[in-house]
Amino acid sequence: MLNNKVEAANCTELFKAAYENRYTWESDFPGYEGSCSWTDGKNQIKGTFSLGQDLKATVNKINNEQIKKAISSQLWEVAIHRVRRSFDQTHGMNTFTFGETNEIGTEIIVGGKNEGDKYRVKNDVVTMVYRHIHGHLIVILTKEVTHTGNGYLSKSYSSQYLDPVSKNNLKGKSFYKDDFVPLFKGGPWVLASRSIHQESLEGSMLNKEIFSFSELKSLDHK
Repeated sequence: MLNNKVEAANCTELFKAAYENRYTWESDFPGYEGSCSWTDGKNQIKGTFSLGQDLKATVNKINNEQIKKAISSQLWEVAIHRVRRSFDQTHGMNTFTFGETNEIGTEIIVGGKNEGDKYRVKNDVVTMVYRHIHGHLIVILTKEVTHTGNGYLSKSYSSQYLDPVSKNNLKGKSFYKDDFVPLFKGGPWVLASRSIHQESLEGSMLNKEIFSFSELKSLDHK
């Protein structure tokens, strides 16, 4: 029994260290604005944007509602992952035990509130997320990260939606490549570009989109 408790404590510490190594924004995050563009390799659409302290994105000078919504969605999705929540806030009702280790990392099996979820950890980075969200099972594999000096950001990763019962693919994989830059020297790191390459269930490329963000400036909230 003691060995089990020690192992559970060690597993929790390993996962907590990786969780706390993720890059998040300070509570005084000022918000920022700049130029934005979207391209699928054939067409290009340009506009401007702002992301407030409240993490709400506003996209201007773009008439195409679908593209406008897609740009706003990317900004929001990145921002929501920069919100700092303590390990206990997120995982206080979960338990953790070791699974097997492979080239992706050491498996962390979740019990408690989020039983059925799994993670993998390697070198203080969460390299795999296997989570049940809104009736789906999502698997995220991180291949490459950006080290900011104050935590890591996922740079190259894939995501896949599975049926939670059959574990069959619901749609093809999406491959992401993200580039981040500091807003100003010593300032918060924000998204400079994101490419999304979507595959069909058969593995052929469906489309590729690139979202770019430039001329980035901090919002003045004096």
